[in-house]
Amino acid sequence: MQRPPHEDFSLKETNPHLGGGKVTGDKLTSTYDLVEQMQYLYVRVVKAKDLPGKDVSGSCDPYVEVRVGNYKGTTRHFEKKSNPEWNQVFAFSKERIQASVLEVSVKDKDVVKDDFIGRVIFDMNEIPKRVPPDSPLAPQWYRLEDRKSEKAKGELMLAVWMGTQADEAFPEAWHSDAATVSGADGFANIRSKVYLSPKLWYLRVNVIEAQDLQPSDKSRYPEVYVKAILGNQALRTRVSMSKSINPLWNEDLMFVAAEPFEEPLILSVEDRVAPNKDEVLGRCGIPLQYVDRRLDHKPVNTRWFNLEKHIIVESEKKKDMKFASKIHLRVCLEGGYHVLDESTHYSSDLRPTAKVLWKSSIGVLELGILNAQGLSPMKTKDGRATTDAYCVAKYGQKWVRTRTIIDSFSPKWNEQYTWEVYDPCTVVTIGVFDNGHLHGGDKNGRDSRIGKVRIRLSTLETDRVYTHSYPLLVLHPSGVKKMGEIHLAVRFTCSSLVNMMHLYSQPLLPKMHYIHPLTISQLDSLRHQATQIVSMRLNRAEPPLRKEVVEYMLDVGSHMWSMRRSKANFFRIMGVLSGLMAVGKWFDQICNWKNPITTVLIHILFLILVMYPELILPTIFLYLFLIGVWYYRWRPRHPPHMDTRLSCADNAHPDELDEEFDTFPTSRPADIVRMRYDRLRSIAGRIQTVVGDLATQGERLQNLLSWRDPRATALFVIFCLISAAVLYVTPFQVVALLAGFYVLRHPRFRYKLPSVPLNFFRRLPARTDCML
Repeated sequence: MQRPPHEDFSLKETNPHLGGGKVTGDKLTSTYDLVEQMQYLYVRVVKAKDLPGKDVSGSCDPYVEVRVGNYKGTTRHFEKKSNPEWNQVFAFSKERIQASVLEVSVKDKDVVKDDFIGRVIFDMNEIPKRVPPDSPLAPQWYRLEDRKSEKAKGELMLAVWMGTQADEAFPEAWHSDAATVSGADGFANIRSKVYLSPKLWYLRVNVIEAQDLQPSDKSRYPEVYVKAILGNQALRTRVSMSKSINPLWNEDLMFVAAEPFEEPLILSVEDRVAPNKDEVLGRCGIPLQYVDRRLDHKPVNTRWFNLEKHIIVESEKKKDMKFASKIHLRVCLEGGYHVLDESTHYSSDLRPTAKVLWKSSIGVLELGILNAQGLSPMKTKDGRATTDAYCVAKYGQKWVRTRTIIDSFSPKWNEQYTWEVYDPCTVVTIGVFDNGHLHGGDKNGRDSRIGKVRIRLSTLETDRVYTHSYPLLVLHPSGVKKMGEIHLAVRFTCSSLVNMMHLYSQPLLPKMHYIHPLTISQLDSLRHQATQIVSMRLNRAEPPLRKEVVEYMLDVGSHMWSMRRSKANFFRIMGVLSGLMAVGKWFDQICNWKNPITTVLIHILFLILVMYPELILPTIFLYLFLIGVWYYRWRPRHPPHMDTRLSCADNAHPDELDEEFDTFPTSRPADIVRMRYDRLRSIAGRIQTVVGDLATQGERLQNLLSWRDPRATALFVIFCLISAAVLYVTPFQVVALLAGFYVLRHPRFRYKLPSVPLNFFRRLPARTDCML
């Protein structure tokens, strides 16, 4: 018996104070209007001049210290410079400020103790406020004072103002809540960034033929195949069936390539001289920058390429170039396909690769990442549990990463991002992670996953702001666990309702996927290569978006078999079929006169529709219209979210979860593997039986006219002849009335045994007799 989902696993609607409360009707109208305003004290330290020196040369090693209460930030120091330039911004969260003055001090770096040069003090009540889109506040020179508030030598150029996270200085500023992070690498790892996925192409290599190959053993027919390598992708053709030095293949090989094209396509023609020995007959390299780009189904021109011998000695290489073997290829970059790098069910982009084939955008997606509550501790620092959380959101080619909030189980980000939308039937994914690369941690460490949320745009009403708190659910070997909640604000704005409605009549993928479809195995292999390329490229950014983060966002590994997922999909199918089964039960009750009044009304309706058949289709569509209008009252008012009950995660058996989290290949002991294998065989046997039964029914339909059973086919053919004659002379209404009244006949005229047509159908032969 399934228990109901836990209350904490549900979605909660919230009412945050967005955009500083600037609300007009149902729509918010201000910059950063989907997040709560956060007040910051900004200090821009630009430069200094005429600083006094401590040594004979009169120079010093200056740096600036900005102090507000218990928070202190410092600039880098310069050596032997009296007029340094820092141009660095410090941001102090107003809600954490517990001081009435801001002190900006200039100090001289020293081995033993830093010397004080001078300072500038600001009263917190006198600091001006700035609201974008106002221009940035102009910095000005301030005369330094000593500790007795008397004028000291030197001047410091500063700009000090109160602002919000909408300020241009916010992303690159030093933040007071990250005061414990040290080093340039640490600061780079905590800032918010925007990343772009590399532009991916499908590379099609049509290997046609080769000519004038020179095998070393002339006494045998060569067994030749072509191996193609692009980066870490390697494919090969079948061995040519033509036994000659001019082999023929005409075979397609597909790769994924990413701009900028860094590696050439390497083709080698090889001869299998022994079971474990291959001889290279020639190879060639093709730079992808010069490959033709195809935008439609028309084939590109073929080209002949010279094959060079794989010989290291330069003189011999030049000697061989007098006569070169050749290979005939058709190579092109496919711009008409969309390169699938995500799970098909959660695609965020469906556009073709070539930009000239893109349609105009239909709207804008705005996402406000507000805060998180009750995050689970992910690591220990100085003997206590802590979490350094950040968010990653992915839609289309644009990835965004919020800043990392240090040591907080209830972090507040309040960052807003925008994407152009080209298709409403797409999904935006938001993941929460723990930053594992701070405090001088292991550079080979991993960013731990806390949870993720998916929102399908087509389930959102346009121009409405959705503010909900989403549970972060993660499946562990011990079961489903709530890792906290993330608070989001989402708005989907439609720029052209007509264009969006028109999209519902268009194919989901670009037309090349339907004109020249790729096989399932090709798509799986290409998707794997695409995710690896995206992961490697984003991992090379600064700061890197790490491999484990990208793979979690792209659902890598979700295709692996799982007992829990199999049961969940079975229950989904049963849920879909339950409606049909309910209609069947209702009709059976009508036929058996369980409710005589309803059955009589059905007779009357049936009689009207038979006498006036032109009313059948209008009645059906009117009925569907009324059902749709009736259900409008119960339309969903919030986006769908992860359902533990639907996923069979709330009552999964511990051994099933252990099996799901097992490595591939397995790392479990032989007795456990044997038990699981036997269980899998048992379940597969039931599936095999069901699939076999479905195949049997289909084959019986085929055998009605196949004369596999000559008597059965003769009876059916004679029945068809008699039926044609009767229907030819009998009005259709009469036949329909007689058939309908026969189906709806009273139980006293029914028999317990199966009907004649059903008996006849069950006696038809199927191909089960041919099965071993």
